[in-house]
Amino acid sequence: MDHYENKDHDAIKHLLNEEYDDSKVHEKIIIENTKKKKKNISVITLIILSLVFGLFGGAMSYFAMPFLMGETVDEQVPNNIQIQTNNVPLDAAAAVAEKVMPSVVGISTEIVYSDFFGKRIGEGVGTGVIVDKNGYILTNSHVVNNGDMNALMVLLYDGRELKGELLWNDPVIDLAIVKIDAQNLTPAELADSDNLKVGQYAVAIGNPLGFQFERTVTSGIISGLNRTIPVSNYESIEGLIQTDASINPGNSGGPLLNQKGQVIGINTAKIQSGEGLGFAIPINIAQPIVNEFKEKGEFRKAVIGIRGVDVEQYLQSFEEDLGVEDGVYIYQIFTDSPASKAGLKEGDIITKVDDKEITSMSQLVSKLYQYRPGDTVKLEIVRDKIAKEVDIILGSATDI
Repeated sequence: MDHYENKDHDAIKHLLNEEYDDSKVHEKIIIENTKKKKKNISVITLIILSLVFGLFGGAMSYFAMPFLMGETVDEQVPNNIQIQTNNVPLDAAAAVAEKVMPSVVGISTEIVYSDFFGKRIGEGVGTGVIVDKNGYILTNSHVVNNGDMNALMVLLYDGRELKGELLWNDPVIDLAIVKIDAQNLTPAELADSDNLKVGQYAVAIGNPLGFQFERTVTSGIISGLNRTIPVSNYESIEGLIQTDASINPGNSGGPLLNQKGQVIGINTAKIQSGEGLGFAIPINIAQPIVNEFKEKGEFRKAVIGIRGVDVEQYLQSFEEDLGVEDGVYIYQIFTDSPASKAGLKEGDIITKVDDKEITSMSQLVSKLYQYRPGDTVKLEIVRDKIAKEVDIILGSATDI
């Protein structure tokens, strides 16, 4: 449903920002196919050789036997086939850590929870990454307990511990923005996560298992793209980056980086039953949010103005032929909302946004983060089993 809401050494610069010189930083693997070139060697010459090398015993006699039998030997002749590794410096992890470490912070929260003994106070620990010099920090929503906490503290690279303020969070995409009162911080550089490829180099930095192992650096590759993991019976996080770089509790909210030290994702989860199955939210999902906070000091979320449920979930509760098996079933439309003004009706099913297929409510919410209030989008809906298109001007969550 819609939510309401360094160190800058020359060597490091060279490794992270400039073209790589194959002769200096590439490991080259040359596979040489061989052709068999046969040469006959005279028996007399071989007999002399066998006598000379006879001092070395039976082992040498074994190797000399093919010659004595008049057989031919193979001489390796290389051809021009070559295979080179990716353009990654051999010490890329060290260079990435040197560049990004000042931008990585620790986040601790004070949480009140209830158990058999009554109310108790606990502590949550996670990671964040500075995205603006004036103190804006990007992390996971679950790191700040989805906003349900008493206090929030941020531990900086220089040892300072400052009070943090939660400005915004959304559990559906598991992202949050925290602000601290500090200036001239070192922000991380953000990449374009739409250009990622499976097999690319990746580095994760975070605080696994708490501050005892703060700013731990692990490395690996991008193992997969557009992954979906469930977070409840009817909710999931979609479009995730999968990596085999080690991610553990406490790494959440920390950056996943490429070989240039640019943030490509925000680490969010791992599969507990397997090894090397970590996941990160692509940074392009967070980019519009970060940019608006940097420019305006606030973020206004674009909304349609509905309450919806996954068609799959709806069909589990009601035996009804909707004409489709995936999409978002609209069960409530808010008064004077963009949906109401565009003529949407309760019972309509949203199946596409600007030709992008929508199969779930969480996917619809994530898609809307690509737009700003006032943007016009094209919805494809199914009404009474008939598909039709509707143009809708998006509104702001604060206006509904």
